Amino acid sequence: MDSVTFAHPKVFYGALLLIPYVAWYLWKRNQMSASLKLSTTNSLAQLPKSWKYYGRHLVPILNVGVVLLLLVCLARPQSFRSWENSQTKGIDIVMAIDVSSSMLAQDFSPDRLEAAKEVAQKFIAGRPNDRIGLVVFSGESFTQCPLTTDHATLQNLFLNIKSGMIEDGTAIGSGLATSVSRLKDSKAKSKVIILLTDGANNRGEISPETAADIAQTYGIRVYTIGVGTEGMAPYPFDTPMGRRIQQVPVKIDEKTLEAISDKTDGQYFRATDNESLKQVYQEIDKLETSKIEVKKYSKKNEEFGRYALAALVLLLCSVLLRNTIFRNVP
Repeated sequence: MDSVTFAHPKVFYGALLLIPYVAWYLWKRNQMSASLKLSTTNSLAQLPKSWKYYGRHLVPILNVGVVLLLLVCLARPQSFRSWENSQTKGIDIVMAIDVSSSMLAQDFSPDRLEAAKEVAQKFIAGRPNDRIGLVVFSGESFTQCPLTTDHATLQNLFLNIKSGMIEDGTAIGSGLATSVSRLKDSKAKSKVIILLTDGANNRGEISPETAADIAQTYGIRVYTIGVGTEGMAPYPFDTPMGRRIQQVPVKIDEKTLEAISDKTDGQYFRATDNESLKQVYQEIDKLETSKIEVKKYSKKNEEFGRYALAALVLLLCSVLLRNTIFRNVP
């Protein structure tokens, strides 16, 4: 349903300036003396009053209308459609990303975390109909963004992800449990978690196995990704002599990650480069979509044009009448 609102409604206070104009006009009509003087007007009083007698107030009324319409233009009328429900096909996805300090290892370019963010953002851009949420975890976990179709906001929140934003560690169970809590009430037919980590569970009060059981209960499919090259990986260390790069062993609990994905009918991937990460998203594209309800809001349109045209028409009518039919004879 179309509605109209005003960007600057306080402009209408300007209508108060019309009060002095109307008062001046009424006073002028009472004080106006005739240009043609007669000894008596008694004989004229019996004559019927023509339409011009009543229409003599039309010009000032038109002037008032012009001012009011100009005030409407200055108030910037805008039309828009109210919130409307629609349905679109998509799935519900929560992306759980490890932000522990080990994600700064540089076996990916420029490092694991930045590479994971870049690929994930491209994935989001390619799925406009899906509701996607974001959970980050290290020593603990929290929801960075709930399920949403506002992917522009989600993309901006991705930019704020960095290592050290929460207590260090790797709480895979907590990250998975937080993700499940975001999906458990979803009505979508397909519910997916993409859990990305580069280590083994060493923190948190919930074990990965328990979190996987909960995900299975709610029919949530979990794709797990172990991020890291084989063997050793370069890792930056800050020393009194500046930042140094040292080789550190890559330790990923693949057994646990495989168990999580197997239990939830998902799949485990070992990602050693960006291309490996894309394989997860290609697999998700094959999932069956389901209808979800989305609320859309139309763009506002400026509507001052019609009021400006009406003001111009009234102004032309006022000028025309004042100089023809209602012209004063000196």
